[in-house]
Amino acid sequence: MISRSGDYIAQIRLIGGRVFEKLLSASGADRFNGPQGKILDALWQQDGLSANEISQRTGLANSTLTSMLDRMENAGLVVRKRSAEDRRVIRIFLDQEARVCRDQYTAVSEKMTDIYFRGFTEEEITAFEQSLLRVLENVREADRNPDTFMDEHSSQKGN
Repeated sequence: MISRSGDYIAQIRLIGGRVFEKLLSASGADRFNGPQGKILDALWQQDGLSANEISQRTGLANSTLTSMLDRMENAGLVVRKRSAEDRRVIRIFLDQEARVCRDQYTAVSEKMTDIYFRGFTEEEITAFEQSLLRVLENVREADRNPDTFMDEHSSQKGN
């Protein structure tokens, strides 16, 4: 079966990202960009996460996350602190500046949701999100076990 779903998802991500950046700028929330907002959102949900936990929650690669956290720390949005339980672990905490931005970010996120789902019924939104969660679980599984996925995919092509 030929599917354009991957292309559509990529386009939604790219175009949606541009729209989100424009809405952030128009709201006056120019202290951070969209991907940094994902990090802040994870910390607003649970402050004091490790970089690895933030990566898992946001989907951002650890290498990308390190440089973003550096910039965010310099901007006064986050602070890094060594864990009291395990000195090898560094926890990321919201700084005062990030706490002030939360309402703006939430308003922009709600506006994006309105844009994404304009003309959809509640049932359509629920069904769509359930389908997206299934796709997300599939790609997470392929990320965790790439060899298994490749073997499965190769055997299916031979049938």
